[in-house]
Amino acid sequence: MTENELVDALLSGNESVFKAVFNQHYSLMYSLAQSIAGSSIADEVIQEAWVSAIKALPRFERRASFKSWLLRIVVNEAKSRLRKESRQVSLEAMQDDWTADIRFDQKSHWIHPVSQWDGDTPEELLSARQLENCLDKHLQQLPENQKVALKMRDGSGLSMEELCNILEVNHSNIRVLLHRARDKMLQVIDHFQQTGEC
Repeated sequence: MTENELVDALLSGNESVFKAVFNQHYSLMYSLAQSIAGSSIADEVIQEAWVSAIKALPRFERRASFKSWLLRIVVNEAKSRLRKESRQVSLEAMQDDWTADIRFDQKSHWIHPVSQWDGDTPEELLSARQLENCLDKHLQQLPENQKVALKMRDGSGLSMEELCNILEVNHSNIRVLLHRARDKMLQVIDHFQQTGEC
């Protein structure tokens, strides 16, 4: 199915195409939403973005690819939701510390799952886990566009063209964003390897 046929099928209300397109793009939508708004509301962001996309589909001009257009809607929804969430105080954050079990997240999944032993020594596994945590911490501290560009290019494999459309910047800006983000992550790795500290 060509992209035009796919958009036409969505416009006609074809439910099987609806499901297939949503499933096809879910992981990218989730990755974008999670990197901007956080994992706790990423699924809600995706739902709102999907509804917005379906409502806006009749106005889709087909100048960009459908995927880029859809992901741009996810970015906008995630930014909007993040602004809204930052103005509200979470009731969960107000609960007494003694009621929370810090070993599990809100969906009762392990926060720190038991590591798989692949023949590495416990010291190597601990060091790798510490480096991973350190990288995650510093990734979250990157400016938003750098963080999204790095996750979408290196983590999800989006093309430079797709990144330009999603972030609404030109190729040279994307290259600068990626260079700065990668450089920061390499500095974190170098520092960790030299000092053992984050």
